[in-house]
Amino acid sequence: MGCLRVLLAIICPPLAVVDKGCGSIIIVFILTLLGWVPGVLAALIILNNPKN
Repeated sequence: MGCLRVLLAIICPPLAVVDKGCGSIIIVFILTLLGWVPGVLAALIILNNPKN
């Protein structure tokens, strides 16, 4: 997880997980609509997942 990805996850969480798949984008987008903090947390968790 690079510094640019972390910064992008803080500024616009759905853009940070674009390469992780459609499901991840939709989940992060919905959480971002519900609140900025849940979207950022979800994006950081998805980016920090070592399996992907």
